[in-house]
Amino acid sequence: MRLNGSCACGAVSFSVETPAPLPYCRCYCPDCRKTSGGGGFTAWMVALAETLQIEGEENIAVYAHECPDGRDSVDGGGRRFCKHCGSHLWFFDPRWPRDLHPFASAIDTPLPVPVKTVDYYTRHKASWVPLPEGDAHEICEDAYTVGMIDWHKQNGFYEG
Repeated sequence: MRLNGSCACGAVSFSVETPAPLPYCRCYCPDCRKTSGGGGFTAWMVALAETLQIEGEENIAVYAHECPDGRDSVDGGGRRFCKHCGSHLWFFDPRWPRDLHPFASAIDTPLPVPVKTVDYYTRHKASWVPLPEGDAHEICEDAYTVGMIDWHKQNGFYEG
């Protein structure tokens, strides 16, 4: 499935192919929680990095940070955001070079409702944020340990 996304001001637009079009992941790490401006977490997806096409690339800035597990997200990693309006577009983790993680909030393509979510770094969640309950939610106190495409394959959500 092709995902089309953009920033709020229109300076950046992008498209990317995904074999797993579910906005399935919610991350509560300090970086996601503080930069998303949302409900105490950031929702993101997985796509194929090699398929990324960008218009307005000159308007993109990168925020590289240290992850809660002490790992640095430099070496090509980090968040891409519009340097004009601040919209977060995607992040890249060099541990999984084939995966690109667009933020669900940046996607303009209609997305399916996820039947299962994974909540990461929940030990860092804000005290006012309740965690979801039930079998449809996989709660992880720390980081993901498997590539996201592999997670989709293991859970039967891979369409590639």
